[in-house]
Amino acid sequence: MRLVLQVKNQFNSLFPDVPSPTVLLMVVVSVSLAWYLVPHPLVAIVIGLAPLALLYVIKEPFLMVLLFVIFSFFRIHEVFPVLYPMKVPLMLSIASLLTLFWHLALSQSIKLYWSPCLTVLSIFVGLVIIGVVLAENRSLAITFFKATYWKIILMTFAVTYLTRTPRDFSLCNLLIGISGILVALVAISNKINGIGMVEGTRVTIGRAFGSMLGDPNDLALVLMFPASFALSMMITAGLPKLFRILGAIGMPLSFYAIIATQSRGGLLGVMAIVGVLVYRKMKSKALFFTLATAGAAILYAVAGISDRASGGSAEEGIDASAMGRLYAWQAAYRMAFENPLTGVGINNFYANYYFYSDHWDGLNHAVHSTWFGVLAETGILGLLVFLAFVGLSIHTARATLEKIETNRDKLPAVFYSSAQALLAGFAGTIVSGTFLTQGFNWPIYLLAGLVVALAQATKLQLDSVSTSG
Repeated sequence: MRLVLQVKNQFNSLFPDVPSPTVLLMVVVSVSLAWYLVPHPLVAIVIGLAPLALLYVIKEPFLMVLLFVIFSFFRIHEVFPVLYPMKVPLMLSIASLLTLFWHLALSQSIKLYWSPCLTVLSIFVGLVIIGVVLAENRSLAITFFKATYWKIILMTFAVTYLTRTPRDFSLCNLLIGISGILVALVAISNKINGIGMVEGTRVTIGRAFGSMLGDPNDLALVLMFPASFALSMMITAGLPKLFRILGAIGMPLSFYAIIATQSRGGLLGVMAIVGVLVYRKMKSKALFFTLATAGAAILYAVAGISDRASGGSAEEGIDASAMGRLYAWQAAYRMAFENPLTGVGINNFYANYYFYSDHWDGLNHAVHSTWFGVLAETGILGLLVFLAFVGLSIHTARATLEKIETNRDKLPAVFYSSAQALLAGFAGTIVSGTFLTQGFNWPIYLLAGLVVALAQATKLQLDSVSTSG
């Protein structure tokens, strides 16, 4: 009975609007039914608490969606394999879909709005769907769309509509910062212990069991996202001390882990992230470019790119890694030239490389470029729409940051920190996108969703201040 009362009291603290008799009846019925079905104390408690867990999921829609994005993007269950059998992403996806259905279709507590970014994104998704139907290898396209891409698009809209308050943006900064630190620590540990190394010097995570982070370029891509948030939190005045400390820890760890991947795209992305934030703070632009040039040379030397087995100093002229990219980009151009309106279909570049390349070495190759990847798989039309989507998102991010800077005294510090992180994150994504395949992965879409959400939240906050004033 004491357990039932404790559960009831906890529920009342979370949902004060629900009458106490209803709560007590719900808990008693659940525990009794659980005990009747499975007469074991632990099972009865777990099943009895299930309705409360369900109600908590409904109460915290943003947290459920954010956790799903965190696990899907950072691959936390692969970074820590002990979590893998628990099917955490699956459970979070169910929780996210349930809470979205509840708040959109039943309670209608989430107010929908629209923006030009979402319009262009919707057009691009429509082109991708048409490309799936007309893909060279339809089964590959359908499999990738069903397994990955539709989740990215759905969660992009979910993040856009659910990220509304300063608390939401604080939670977003906090969880992204912590996730970046966790991934960076595991990467650094693998580097020190020589676990899962590629070409003897390039660090990875989970390569032994086929994790996405088993590719050093993909690992660098994942680490760049929290790096921008960490650096922004570290330099933004007015944030709680916890956030500043988190940024001060996460920034060097993320940067060192990216350096350990020896990914040239990752290093360029890091330079872009730092460059955008420092450029806006530094008055002397000549000094900025001088320091940037010196910093790039130092970063290249520290990263040990010349020691790589591919793309290192042992290779004369244009190294094999660079030539492989040029051959892949040539194949991408031919795919788009022959299929200008639809491309070869999403997730079809690798499988079709043989048919469009003049430089066959017995193996298919990845495209290693966001822009050429989108060009090959969605055609010329798809690339133009995708570029419009990215460009419009960056324009919105910059305009929002300037609006926040003009009204710093009227807005929470976390808005300013988020705006800086998003603009820097886009800069890193754009620069590194030349060498990393990100067109159908999480970063660009997640950044765009947060940008639209921050623009809307800033507008509402300023309108509220203006009205109350």
